[in-house]
Parts: sequence; structure tokens; C-alpha cells
Amino acid sequence: MFKRRVISWVTVVSLLVSILLVSFVQPIAEASGTTKITIHYQEAKGNTKDWSLWVWPEGGEGKEYSFTGQDAFGKTAEIELPVDTKKVGFIIRTESWEKDGENDRWLDVQNGEGEVWVKSGDEMTYSEPPDGEYRDFPAYEKVKIKIHYFRYDNQYNGWNLWMWPDGKDGQAVQFKEEDEFGKVAEVELTNPEGIKKAGFIMRQSKDGNDWANKEFNERFITKFKEDGSAEIWLTQGVERVFYDPAQIDRSPKIVKSTIDKLNEITLETNFPFALDEETNAGITLNGADIKEVLPYAGKENVTNKVRIITTKNLDLSKNYQVTKKLFGTASVDMGAAIRSDAFDRLYAYNGTLGNIYQKKKTTFKLWAPTTAEAKLVTYKSWNDSEGKEVKMERGDKGVWSTELKGNQDGLIYTYKVKIGDKWNEAVDPYVRAVTVNGDKGVVTDLSSTNPKKWNNKKPKLAKAEDAIFYELHIRDLSIQAESGIKQKGKYLGVAESKTTGPKGVKTGLNHIKDLGVTHVQFLPMYDYRTVDETKLNEPQFNWGYDPKNFNAPEGSYSTNPYKPKVRINEMKQMVQAVHNQDLRVVMDVVYNHMYAVNESNFNQLVPGYYFRYNEDGTLANGSGVGNDTASERKMMRKFIVDSVSYWAKEYHLDGFRFDLMGIHDVQTMNDVRKALDKIDPSIIVIGEGWDLNTPLAANLKANQKNAEQMPKIAHFNDSIRDGLKGSVFNELDTGFVNGKQGMEDIIKKGITGGINYENSLATYKDPQQVVTYVEAHDNHTLWDKLALTNPKDSLTIRKQMHKLASSISLTSQGINFIHAGQEFMRTKGGDHNSYKSPDAVNQLDWKRRAEFSKEVEYMKGLIQLRKQYSGFRLATAKEIEKNVTFFDAPKNVIAYRVTNPEKAQAKKQLIVIHNANNKDVKITLPKKGTWSILVNGQKAGTKELGKIKTTQVTVPALSSYVLVGNK
Repeated sequence: MFKRRVISWVTVVSLLVSILLVSFVQPIAEASGTTKITIHYQEAKGNTKDWSLWVWPEGGEGKEYSFTGQDAFGKTAEIELPVDTKKVGFIIRTESWEKDGENDRWLDVQNGEGEVWVKSGDEMTYSEPPDGEYRDFPAYEKVKIKIHYFRYDNQYNGWNLWMWPDGKDGQAVQFKEEDEFGKVAEVELTNPEGIKKAGFIMRQSKDGNDWANKEFNERFITKFKEDGSAEIWLTQGVERVFYDPAQIDRSPKIVKSTIDKLNEITLETNFPFALDEETNAGITLNGADIKEVLPYAGKENVTNKVRIITTKNLDLSKNYQVTKKLFGTASVDMGAAIRSDAFDRLYAYNGTLGNIYQKKKTTFKLWAPTTAEAKLVTYKSWNDSEGKEVKMERGDKGVWSTELKGNQDGLIYTYKVKIGDKWNEAVDPYVRAVTVNGDKGVVTDLSSTNPKKWNNKKPKLAKAEDAIFYELHIRDLSIQAESGIKQKGKYLGVAESKTTGPKGVKTGLNHIKDLGVTHVQFLPMYDYRTVDETKLNEPQFNWGYDPKNFNAPEGSYSTNPYKPKVRINEMKQMVQAVHNQDLRVVMDVVYNHMYAVNESNFNQLVPGYYFRYNEDGTLANGSGVGNDTASERKMMRKFIVDSVSYWAKEYHLDGFRFDLMGIHDVQTMNDVRKALDKIDPSIIVIGEGWDLNTPLAANLKANQKNAEQMPKIAHFNDSIRDGLKGSVFNELDTGFVNGKQGMEDIIKKGITGGINYENSLATYKDPQQVVTYVEAHDNHTLWDKLALTNPKDSLTIRKQMHKLASSISLTSQGINFIHAGQEFMRTKGGDHNSYKSPDAVNQLDWKRRAEFSKEVEYMKGLIQLRKQYSGFRLATAKEIEKNVTFFDAPKNVIAYRVTNPEKAQAKKQLIVIHNANNKDVKITLPKKGTWSILVNGQKAGTKELGKIKTTQVTVPALSSYVLVGNK
């Protein structure tokens, strides 16, 4: 990099005069430009997944792009971003955010353009084709190049170019002419072998040294006209090569000014200046006194980025203006200060927020410490564009409040806040009722939303390990024509309790009750962004992992989304109906991200606080969807705890499944657990404890590796999931049940609740910290996975593999989890990411349920078995170590003995054998005696299917055997 020169103010004055004489203003910046990038992607052989791109300019928000072309290397995407940036981040992923590559990839931009190559399964991002050049570039024996060069300091002495045809020797090129832009040089380069690009270095020669200084390293000219000519424009301090001078803005300006500490502002300009020119480098601050101005890093005297230290802490609700001579004036924006511990110490608030309804008055409380003014805006209708504004008063900790007299039940409202010199309007984050599509909040008398016989009586649950979850999407249950359910796709459809379908089979809630599970876990049913509630006559589907209003129910599942109370009442009816069937209710919650940062009520009301950022000021993206919420901040943590507590109390919920729990921090999850224990200790908390790439210290992340820090919080065990069927990230990978060898040890560890995993994998200390499962709503269903890995096997064999996987899961320790339809070998037609696929893909197929009745009966039998014998539901690691004993078995076979700690079953013992071979195996039992067969690979349950009186048993291929006998 070249050494920047100091601008004397005498020079500045003379420059200003020259500015008036010519038609341009000084100097550099890359303004109102665009960035063009090309991404080449070589898919894996046999790929069937639909890969796309998530792309963002450095420091900006991401957006989805598709691959639109093809070349000899693979797929291509040509993308033009509406910003000028030096760096672009991207992720190659599927719609369900399965990524090709663990980390974010980056593309360096030069000359406003960038191009990279990526090979599937390769973590590298290549700036040149990794398998050798395959592109056919035009080549010229002779090229003519005209170079325009502008220096803001007007010091052109000694500056010249070193230029060369790519791969050949270079030559010096002098600036011999001048135009209104600056100095001009022309050169002709020749190469009989052909020139495809020309390289150059801007250098300064003086005192006999040709390379006394240089500006940047080598750069290249790649765009030539048909006749081999090229014309470029260069500006001091800017690395980009411009082919169009209209893209260059040479006016001096403040690029960025942010409050990054309570007494510190970071100021960045588009070209450097000297710190010792004047007092405080000629910088003034309106509204606060400057103590000193320091270089942002190091001790350099000439820089374009400084730290302005103030004498006192800044008032974060004020709109400060910073001025730098020649560069103008800019408003100071909120920066990293809002994300500091010091900020939380000053402003964290422990009281009640949102609308506080009473029949005679309603109080509104909004936490917005960085706003200068706040207003309550009330509306008469959901679609009004203008409302009545009521001024709010600022109180302690930056909490704004106002009170409206009278009964405000049904009042529609939003908040408006003034951030700097801009007004933002947003829905109350704490609001519990909303208008259609959740665009406005509504005051609600919640007692008026309770259905008849609404009560808090819950099915009994002795301990978490007794739970068997059934994961369900509300719409999927009833939407099929053959479901026999009237209220299709609705909360009330779930509540219908005596429905039947094809061949008289039980459907809906009737089926779930009959299956024997203990908990129904619903995919997101808070108000989410991606279904238009004003167009419910049109087919729409989404899983719902796009939060909009965390504390209000989703309207598309109600019979009338225009009436705010209807969705609340009908969700409560659903919960009550499920409870009446002796089933508990679990809610899938997604506090780890929001649909989009800028439009979110969090960011509209307190910009920069609720989301997590990288050190460079860019949004964190461990969630893979463009943003991570910052649960470690006190008010985000408070919101999560308050929200979960509200749902548990108001809707009588019995459990919560935390999506991407690994984004959250340990303390937040423990605080959630503590709050729920005060409401009802039997409420279960489970979550996806994946180790995600979010900027939070490793020991603070709420993932499996830190499970020992989070008692009574369970994590999905992806180790046994993938061990049984193969990795969900490699559709052709196999596991124990479908052909992979050497999987016995990892499956044994999963069977015992993961208590013996290496700490680098998980630190489970108790079986209630583990969710044992083989399939869930995302990725391929087990049936579809087996179709991919074992396409040559018959349906009968794949059914046996499927039953074997379910048998292992349901006889393993921990909290058990079944995906809706797993019992009848659900298929989504190979769709591994059906988050917005049509009903034909996602609906529960009750015709298939009738067709697969034998398989359903098998699953029912396994569930009955698990519920009957306490040995499958052990409560502590010590109990597992005492009561589960593995004994010798052939390859691809797992055999173990289970004893029961309950007194009534103390004299009974169970033998469990899982045979993953394609042939029968003989197993020697650890004890001679009379054994009753309860599971034989075709049938399962608690009734005797036969007896064994010898010391050997023959277990059929791809089957599980469970025997019971006396000790």
C-alpha cells in the first residue's frame, strides 16, 4: 500500500479555488455504483438437491439468488448488487439451509467485479478455475490503453505506471497529458501470442529510485473493445479500476460516523487527512465536547478513520452531528455502543412491557432508550394508513409509557419512535393480538378469548423420559380431502376428535390418540411472515420458521384472521381438545432469528440492539438465514423468557421446542428453564443444540457440547439419527439399518442416551437431556432416505429397515420423538425441504395410513412396550449404567439386557436384539430360562407372541426382537 501524504490547508485552499474553476469537486469515493459477481458451482455427481445462493455485500443484508446458467465447469450465477463493495459474502445452500461448506464464503471484488469457483464438498473458494482454464477469452496481438488518473492532493510528481501484457515483461509508462479529470497516459502493448489482460502497478519514482512508493499491488485491465482498445479511470486511494467515469464520485465526504462506546464515536471519511492539521483534526461535534481525536488503529498521523473521544458519556437518545472541514456534516448513527455491557447496565429494565389491559384503563410501555421521542398511534381499522398519535413520556431505563382511560379492548395500535432524525413505526414486540397479517397490534381482554370449560388440567407426566413426542404441522393433519376433518388446515381441525378416513381408519387427533404418544409438538404457530392471511382462498403453505410477532398466534390457521380474538380462542380450543385426549401440547419456537432485520419491530424500535453482529459490524449469520438474535443481551434474554412464560401460562402449554437453540446462550436457556419450573416443572424444553457459527464464545453457546451446563434441557441427538440411516447432509450416505458397517458402537452409545459420548460431541449427564429420533420435519423422511440409499432393495426390505430404525429409537433411552406419519412410513415424494411445497407433498396421506395399517400397528405396539416397561425410560445416568448391559453379538447386531427399576417390574428383565444384517442370525442369550417374545420384527406390543425356552434365539434379517422374562 502506498504511503498517504498530508494535505496542508494551504493546498486545500488552492484546491478549493481550482474546484470553482472547473466543473468537478474533489476527490474520491465509489458512489452509487454496482457490484457484478459471477459464481460458478460444480455439483456433486448424482446430485438431486436444488442448490441456490444466499448473497450479501459486506456489512449488508443477504438475499436469495438462483443459478441461472451453465458452463463447462457447472452451474453459474451472474449477480449485480446495487451497492459498491470490495467484498461479497455468499452461501451455497438449499431452501432448508443445508449448506455446501460449513462457513460463509467470501469473494473479493476488484474493478467492481468478482468471480469465483466452488466445487461441491470442497471448503475452498477458488479465484481461478480449480481444474484448469476452460474459458475461451478473446486475445489481441496488440492493445491500446488510455489511463486517466486523479489525485486529490494534486501531487502528481513522480507518479507513473509499470505495465505489462499478462505473463510478459513490463515497461514504465508516463503521464504526459492532462484533461479535466486529471493526468492521462497512453500505451500500446504487443504480444504475438495474444493478450487477454494487461497488468499494472501505480508507482512513484523519485531521487533515483523508480519504486520509492507504490499505490496498491498489481491490478489488471480485463475489458477490451473489439479493436483491442481499453480506457480506464483511476483515483488516488481507490483500488478499483473504473471503466466508466460516471461511477466515480470525487466529492469529499464522511462515509460513516457511529457511536461505538458510550463516550466514543468512530468517524470514517472517503480519503485520508492529517490529525495534526488543527485542533481535533478540524472535527467538531454538535451537542457534546470532544476530549481528543485518535487514529482508529495504531499511531498513524494520516488516516481516514479516527476515534472521537468525548469528555462525558453521550446521550444515546440525542441526534448528534459531526463536522469535518471539507468533508461536510453527518448525523452520528448508533454503533457498537448499543451492544455493550455498559449499555445493558444503564438501560436493562425488569418490569412489564407491552399493553397492560384493565377494563377501566390500558397502560402502554415501550422499551426504546435510544429514541428521542415516542408516540402511541391508534387506528380504527386494520387497513388504515393514518392514525391518531398520542405522545408517550420517557421514564426510567428508557421506558416510554402512556395511558388511555376506558375499556380499550379491541383497540388497534402501533408505536412510532424517532431515531436520529428519522421516524420509525412498528408493532409492539410484546403484543398478544394482531390484525390480519400481523401489521398492527391489538389491545385484548384475554379473559374474553377463553373457550368454554377452559381449564389448566393437564395429562399426568411423572418424568420427562416418559414423553413420546409427535411432531406435526397444523395444516398437514387435516388438509387432505380424505382426512374426514371438516375444518381443514385449521386449529379447529386439530380439535375434531372422532374423525375417520379411508377404510374407516382413525384420522387426525383420533389417530394420534390411538397411536399412544404423550405429546403433540406443533410446528410454529406464532404469527409468521410467509403466508398472506388476506388470500387464504389461494393455496399457500409454509412451515412457519419466519417470525413476525412472537406472542400472537398465526392467523392462517384460524377461521377468520381479520378478527384478532378468533385466532386466540381457536388455538385455545385446540389445546383444550388435545388435553382432553390425554395428550400434552408442545410449541415450536423460533427466537433465534427474524424474517428480516430491517423490517422487524425489534430493529425499527431499537436499531442495532436485538441482533448479533460480527466484529466488523456485519450481521452474524449462524442461523444461515441472514441474522441471529443476541440472546446474551439482557433485553433480548428478557423478551425470550417473558414470551415463553406468557405462552405457557396463557395457553396452558406443556413444552417448547427451540429451533436452532445453539444460536442462544446457556444463561438464557437456563433462565427459560427456571421461569418454566416456577409455572410447572413438568413442562419440557427441547432444542436443536447444534454448534453453529455465531460470534459467541464457545463455552456460552447453548449446544450439545455444553449440555452439562443446562440441566433439564434436552438436545436432539443427531448422532443416533445419522448413525441409524446415514447423514442428512449426504443423501446417499447409509447407516446401521441400511448397510453401513461398523456402526455398532455409535448406536450403542445412542441407545444409552449419549451419556458416554466424547465431550467434543456432547456432554449429556442425564437421559432427559437427550431427544432420541430418526426423522423430523426437515430433510428427507426416513422412507424417502431409504429409497435413495437402497433403490435396488424391494419395498418389503425397505419396510423392514424402516421398522428396525423405529424399533431402535423407541427402545432407546431419553425423550422419544416421532415425526407425524413416520408410523405409516411417510413419503414426501423425495422432497427433502418441503417448507413451502404444496399440500400434495406435505399433507398427511390418510390413504397411505389405511394401506400401511400393519406398520402402524407395529409402531403402536412399540409405543405400548416403551410405556409398559420403565427400563426403556430410565431417569438418570446411574440407572442406565446399572440397568442396561450389552452382551456379545455378531457384526451388525446389537444385543442388550434391560432391567426395570420400578418395584412392580423389579423381577422382570428384557432382552433387546437389533439385527441389521440381510440374513437371520443366531444369538446366545445371557441366561437360560423361559422368555416371552414381545417384538419379532413383524409385530410388537406387550402381549406374548411366542416363547423361547432355549439359550439361543434366531433373529430374522433386518428385525428387532424384544423378550421378557424373570431375572
